[in-house]
Amino acid sequence: MTATPLRFLERLPLLWDRRAIAYGVAVALSIAACAIRIGVDHLLPPGFPFLTFFPAVIISSFLLGRGPGSAAALLCGVLAWYYFIAPRQGFTLGVDTAVALLFYAAVAAVDIALVHWMQQANHRLRDERERNADLALRSGLLADRTEVLFRELQHRVSNNLQMIGAVLALQKRGIADPAAALALDNAATKITLIGRIQRQLYDTSGSLIALDQFLHQLTADVIEAGGNPGIVHSVSAPPGVMLPPDALIPVALIMAEAIANAIEHGLVGRDHGSIRVDLVQTATGLQLCVTDDGAGLPEGFDTRGSTSLGLKIATTLARQLGGSFDVRSADPVGAQSVLTIPHSPAGQPPTP
Repeated sequence: MTATPLRFLERLPLLWDRRAIAYGVAVALSIAACAIRIGVDHLLPPGFPFLTFFPAVIISSFLLGRGPGSAAALLCGVLAWYYFIAPRQGFTLGVDTAVALLFYAAVAAVDIALVHWMQQANHRLRDERERNADLALRSGLLADRTEVLFRELQHRVSNNLQMIGAVLALQKRGIADPAAALALDNAATKITLIGRIQRQLYDTSGSLIALDQFLHQLTADVIEAGGNPGIVHSVSAPPGVMLPPDALIPVALIMAEAIANAIEHGLVGRDHGSIRVDLVQTATGLQLCVTDDGAGLPEGFDTRGSTSLGLKIATTLARQLGGSFDVRSADPVGAQSVLTIPHSPAGQPPTP
């Protein structure tokens, strides 16, 4: 059924706010039915007194509702009794007449009830569709509003983090102690970096994030923040490996620390160098390696015995993921930081 007939049916009965007119139309239909019956009376065999009156009752009920339909049924029954049931032009009530009138009343009542129930069902369907449309509209508006607010929040959080990093970077200029200045500089760099990658970690759908794209962007951001344009990098990661945002946060921080260590220690004093990031799927989970071609590790270096705050944080974050973090010598030169993640970091397995 097309939209136009369906909408017409849903508006029935007509003249709902003008009942007097509706009853008048029902009376007119009844009189018209009587006139037609009189006009064709000579063409019909005896025994069809209600032939044209049933359509008048049904049309009145269908177009005007139960009340006008009932009025039409009553008037049509009286007219049929008076004009077409013997003896004609009288209201003689015999057994045959009573049976005929009862039959007419039963059929008319069934017709009116069926039409009324159909209209009630149409009204319920219309109301339900309107409620669903209104709910869908409100849900869409709410979703759009939530999306806008979420992105605005992400934007402001990211800007605020970068502003804090800038303030710390300015603050270190007034500090004479080299160790304190270095600590502030490291803190400023890390906070600025977190602000830059923060937008990548979450979206409103809470969906998993592809590691290959994330690693490419994160590596570029960390190296750019290091301020050495001569360092080149490459990222090798299989497509389709995903992690939830809660697992990506510590992974991003660990990786940022590994790349920063490569720049600050392995490639310090050099105007060029290379950093390679490799993501490998193993039988037990994932392995993320950051390898540089720098000076390498000092003799006797041990990650567990290191006093570096950054390495301690990276090791702690790796343990929270149920994995491990280690720094070792690379072959043939340089150093390699290795993060191992089991199949269920933060309760969510990687998705191949």
